[in-house]
Amino acid sequence: QVQLVESGGGSVQAGGSLRLSCAVSGGTFNIYSMGWFRQAPGKEREYVAAISTSGGTTDYTDSVKGRFTISRDNAKNTVYLQMNSLEPEDTAVYYCAADRTYRSAHFSRPQDEYEYWGQGTQVTVSS
Repeated sequence: QVQLVESGGGSVQAGGSLRLSCAVSGGTFNIYSMGWFRQAPGKEREYVAAISTSGGTTDYTDSVKGRFTISRDNAKNTVYLQMNSLEPEDTAVYYCAADRTYRSAHFSRPQDEYEYWGQGTQVTVSS
């Protein structure tokens, strides 16, 4: 059974940084493209970033481009989300997800294309 466990969330002031980690077990990590999503209070869960199986292709939603960086270490079965210049609008529960289906684009944005999900980690950014 594939399990995803996020860590690294916390509370920071605006302008600060956090690094989220997502450890994957029970599956073959290097065949999964990986994504990060977030859900703010009272809002629907939204796409944040994705990375291909090799790490050679990355994608970001516009609001985080230039501030967030997604990466992966296939030797450690872990995907990361480095978040810099955090804003109060980044406050949310952050989820990692794994997609085992080959995609021509090498990553996916729709949530329903991800088969496995973590439990989430809270990120709170104060002004």
